[in-house]
Amino acid sequence: MTTLIFILNLAGATMLLLFAVRMVQTGIERSMGSSFRRIITARRENRLQTAFAGVLLAIILQSATAAALLASGFAGSGLLSFTGGLSVVLGADVGSALVIQILSFKLSWMIPLLLAAGGYLFLKVEGPVLRQVGRILLGVALILLALRLIGEAMGPIRDGDFLPAIAEYLRSDYVTAFLVGAAVTFVMHSSVAAILMFVTFVSLGALPVGAGVSLILGANLGSATLPIWLSRGMAVDARRVPLGNLILRGIGAIIALLIVNNTPVLGLFRGFGDGQTLVSVHLAFNILLLISALPFVSLLEKPVFSLLPSDPVAEKDGERMKPVSALDHRVINNPQMALASLTREILRMGEIVEMMARPVMELYQSGDTEQMEFIRDLDKEVNEALSDIRRYVAAIPRERMTKSEARHARELTEYAINLEVAGDIISKKLMQLAAEKKRKHLKFSKAGWQELLGLHERVMANMTLAFNVLLSEDLESARLLMEEKANMASKEHKSRKKHLKRLREGLEESFESSDIHLETLRALKDLNSQIAAVAYPILYKNGQLLETRLVEEMDNREEKAAQ
Repeated sequence: MTTLIFILNLAGATMLLLFAVRMVQTGIERSMGSSFRRIITARRENRLQTAFAGVLLAIILQSATAAALLASGFAGSGLLSFTGGLSVVLGADVGSALVIQILSFKLSWMIPLLLAAGGYLFLKVEGPVLRQVGRILLGVALILLALRLIGEAMGPIRDGDFLPAIAEYLRSDYVTAFLVGAAVTFVMHSSVAAILMFVTFVSLGALPVGAGVSLILGANLGSATLPIWLSRGMAVDARRVPLGNLILRGIGAIIALLIVNNTPVLGLFRGFGDGQTLVSVHLAFNILLLISALPFVSLLEKPVFSLLPSDPVAEKDGERMKPVSALDHRVINNPQMALASLTREILRMGEIVEMMARPVMELYQSGDTEQMEFIRDLDKEVNEALSDIRRYVAAIPRERMTKSEARHARELTEYAINLEVAGDIISKKLMQLAAEKKRKHLKFSKAGWQELLGLHERVMANMTLAFNVLLSEDLESARLLMEEKANMASKEHKSRKKHLKRLREGLEESFESSDIHLETLRALKDLNSQIAAVAYPILYKNGQLLETRLVEEMDNREEKAAQ
């Protein structure tokens, strides 16, 4: 019975730990998600600087896995090379180890303070950034609380026969301990949570230090397999980065396992205490791996490319092949299946718009006319997709559709129109402004350019959120998207005021490029509004959005007039 209670308590504390880590990560993503691309790609040609960007990103996200997936996504879209992406991932593991070092300190006294401050900010403050800060503080408090609960779960069983027997077996068979560490980390989908749990076990004397170190090294292998699994649906270019990391980290972890279990090297860490020995070994392993592997990551490119060769080139006779429509006319008489097909087609349409929007700021710098023409060609595909969607919806038999299905078909069609307008904003407005900037040899001020980059990054982050809302119809995500729309309008207004202030100060660059700067601000704001429109029907359906405030305001005026 004692063993069963231990397992239940440990499972509950572990789930709380996973939830808390995810809570911190979500809060940080929502408060500064639009800046991640700039953090990673700002110095993408310098391995040392991209590795440092990975360290910073893992500290921000509280997750090396999340940082690795971001780097993989940027590699898949061409924003990072294979060596750049792998440098980011190696740095991210060092950043994750630093996070573990901080969280392993005795910080239980902070739990009430963090709960009080975080709860107040999250529940009582309206500002979106402060609410996410509250979420982060609550998450950190719950991490510390979960670690305390894991320690308390050990109490009843520490002196029994079950736990010492397992601990002795893991101590005597370091290969099994290594594999168990990898498996636990993979199942938990969080190296931070898994390693903190192992450190707690060792700190309480439930596991010997030797077994704990083997578990930690196994956790490094498990954390390298996670991005492999999670990126399995990405493009080949994206999947190469996790594979390269697995090769480096797997070989490094096995070598380290043999060294620590067959040499007296652990004696170097004995002065730190049992729990801190594990944390120190983990940090030292990742730092040494970064230092030893970073100069040679380019040598790994050829074998990884041979293991994951490129897909057949999607070009024929110098022209890019047109993406295949997702509309399935075979299910047109089944409204439920037809609506699912319609949703997939609108998502494909959105992905084309995203492909058009992603290089906009780069084209403002390069003025590449060939790339601009390609974006205009993509806009034609968006227009064709809208025409196909209209015909498809018209062909669905009305008599077979329920009222809710008919309403959903109308909402999807309206969002397709929004995406078509978004495509026009990019191809007919932003591309025109980029061409004009090149033709007139204009330059933005440094501050003005950073403002435009920040707004563009926010639009791209909101696109990802909007397409998730399209698929999930999640109410909280829809509310967040509306908050982001309001934030976008506020930032556009602030940037406009800053630009006018620079004009008053007589900054020549701002004066020459003023019209293009202001029109770009407005275009990015309008683009974001079209993308965010997917949230309106979800919010209205759940009573989170009033259709109009006009009648209410007129009623209030009539009451005041009568008084």
